[in-house]
Amino acid sequence: MRIGVPREIKNHEYRVGLTPAGARALVGAGHRVIVQAGAGVKVGFPDGQYRAAGAQVVTSAQDVYACDMVIKVKELQSAEFALTHPGQILFCYHHFAPDPALTQAMLDARAACVAYETVTDAGGNLPLLVPMSQIAGRLAPQVGAWSLQMANGGSGVLLGGVPGVAPAKVVIIGGGTVGVHAARIALGMGAEVTLLDRSAARLARLEEVFGARLKTAISSEQTIAPLAHDADLVIGAVLLPGKLAPRLIRRNDLKQMRAGSVIVDVAIDQGGICESSRPTSHSEPIYAEQGVIHYCVPNMPSAAARTATLALTQATLPYALELAGKGLRRAIAENAGLRAGLQLHAGQVTHAGLAQDTGRDFVDPLQAVA
Repeated sequence: MRIGVPREIKNHEYRVGLTPAGARALVGAGHRVIVQAGAGVKVGFPDGQYRAAGAQVVTSAQDVYACDMVIKVKELQSAEFALTHPGQILFCYHHFAPDPALTQAMLDARAACVAYETVTDAGGNLPLLVPMSQIAGRLAPQVGAWSLQMANGGSGVLLGGVPGVAPAKVVIIGGGTVGVHAARIALGMGAEVTLLDRSAARLARLEEVFGARLKTAISSEQTIAPLAHDADLVIGAVLLPGKLAPRLIRRNDLKQMRAGSVIVDVAIDQGGICESSRPTSHSEPIYAEQGVIHYCVPNMPSAAARTATLALTQATLPYALELAGKGLRRAIAENAGLRAGLQLHAGQVTHAGLAQDTGRDFVDPLQAVA
């Protein structure tokens, strides 16, 4: 199979979909790997390393997208829509639910879109999302602390406080991978941290891990609102795989929050947990609405792009080898995890959650590829 690796063009996206080591593995398995020049240079993988691994380096994105499968990081940008072709496997993060234009473009392209964010393992976990969720979770308190600084419009509260002055109050909504890693860093910075989740069993396990330092509460409308109103920093860490994030903080809640408090909405990839959230970028990461600072960067892990690239590729490579070695039809027939990752195929929606959120008919993935 011919496998293309393009240079990412999303704002400040420095990650690359495949490392030279990954390219060597695919070439060793008998595939042809074509990498766009400069794709990995920002994260320490110059073109020469790809050539040494047996890959071909080309200057044109068109040459990369002419391949049978494209391995990249972020969802396609509008300039890339016309480069795709029917039957092509696009293996990356897609995040279709909050982006109707992207969804329609890929339906029209009749491509096979396998989404990192919904591929599962034998335990039903999300192995291709977890490493980026870990990084985003660890970054969230850092960018929240930065956003709280007066020069950025924040309230001037230091996350860890100082002797005689109370630390910042941090509220984390969601006890999954993002929430756990955000809690670890926020506690390490000395903040007062409350984590909310719908599962009492999950909260009990987290209390065992973190001890009395971590406050917990069952997530509900009755608990979220008062805690958010009193918080210096709110971190949105809720995930419904493949679906839109639930709106848990309303615009009216902003009126009750102190001016200069901060919301870091890590769930913005799937639409965000706040009615007031809209995607920003690393170039312009924050904005204020009703005096509350919002940080809503969809590709947060690119701030630590080398770490993120290494973590992502070691997770995605086994699935890439399987897709390339077996082809799409056999791969999803034999691997239920890859089957869960197939969101669009041949102009059809093959993920039930996405179909529900977008009001489209759902077609079973096995039926779609038959």
